[in-house]
This record gives sequence, C-alpha cells and structure tokens, in this order.
Amino acid sequence: MKRLEALGTRETAHRVYQNICWVFRHAAATGRLIHDPSAPLKGSLLPTNEKHLASITDPKQLGELLRAIDANSGSHTVRTALRLAPLVFVRPTELRAAEWSEFQLDIQEWRIPAHRMKMRIPHIVPLSTQAVALLRDIQPAASDGKYVFPSPRSRSRPLSNVALLAALRRLGYEQGTLTVHGFRTTASTLLNEQGWRADAIERQLAHGERDHVRTVYNIAEYLAERKLMMQAWANYWDELRSNRG
Repeated sequence: MKRLEALGTRETAHRVYQNICWVFRHAAATGRLIHDPSAPLKGSLLPTNEKHLASITDPKQLGELLRAIDANSGSHTVRTALRLAPLVFVRPTELRAAEWSEFQLDIQEWRIPAHRMKMRIPHIVPLSTQAVALLRDIQPAASDGKYVFPSPRSRSRPLSNVALLAALRRLGYEQGTLTVHGFRTTASTLLNEQGWRADAIERQLAHGERDHVRTVYNIAEYLAERKLMMQAWANYWDELRSNRG
C-alpha cells in the first residue's frame, strides 16, 4: 500500500486496503483467524485527494430524507427522479438525461451508452424491483418522449440539475447538507460497511481505471454479484423508510 501511495495513486492504495480488510474480516468471521490483523493499519495511509459532495450516511437521517421525498408535493417527475437516485446511485447527469431506449425493464437492466458516461465507457445498472416499479409508474406519462425525466418546459429536453437541487432545498436540505451526487458517497460508504466486495462496489459506481481497454471489455464484470447487491440495497432503503425509531 505504501508503494502505491509513493507512486501518487492514493485512491488505489485505499482500495487495496479495503480489499485486504474484507479478506481478513471474512477469515476472522469464518474461524480462519483469531483476529483481523489489518485493523491496526487504519489511518496509516494519507487521505485521498478525492472530494466528496455533500452526503448523508446516518441511517436515521436517511430514513427521514426518504419520507420527506415521498411527501414532496411538487412535480411527480422530480419526485420520482429523487426516489430513483439512491437506488441506482449514478451521476446526476446520467440520471436526469436517462432515455427510455436505454432500459430493458423485463430483464431489470439499464444500459447507459459510453457517450453519456463521464469515463466514456458503457455502464450497466442492475435494476431492483423497486426501481423497476418507479419506472413503470412514470412510464405512461413520459413514454411518448425520449427522456424518462423530461423538462416541464420542453419534452425534447431532460430535467435540469437545478430542478433536483431546488427540490432538495425545498425539503429543507440546504447547501452543504446534501446533493444528488451525494447519493454516490452514501452508497460507497454504506455498502462497504455492509461487507459487499469493494471491486463490485467500484464497478457499480463506474469509477475509472487506468486500463481503459480492460474496463471496456469488462462492463459486465461482477454483474451477478452486483444484481444481488442492488436488490439488497433497495431493500435496505425500504427498511430505512419504514423505521421511525
């Protein structure tokens, strides 16, 4: 890890540490080790240079957020986009400009083409049953156009990012508290804490790799695992929504 850090690849060093921790935690849990030897290494690496936008990771606060979104009396299109955002945790631009042609609801997949992705690599988003239900609910009103979340001013344009941020502000989440992009940080943090494999999480977040060619040929990497993860993640959000304790 220190060699990776010395090369300037701090993010990679931290991901290696996450993988090591996962292996040792599993070994300890299954009786192969008495304790996790990676625990004392926590904090030994320099922090990454990555800047995370405002997010929420406290389960109680997340439950409150979900109930606030559900009770939002604004646009059905905006409310649906905000309800879908944490279930798919794609980047805001990838969400609001989603096109119906990208979805295969029968097999519960959303395939985003390369030209719409930040890293210019196609991406597969496994859709939970909850995500499919949200899309089927909005489909009758939006399927006559190109975009899943069309602008209220023109159906030939997607919903603006300002519309989603404004909705969060109306719900009481001020600047510095939460952004739509923050759902990605929420997913990364909590999925790692829940013990899902770091490689599957990183692939689902569509984080870039140095080996661009390898990434292009492996867009379906860990797909079976990612499908299980995305369904479990949606179930977890349902639990958060119903837990008022």
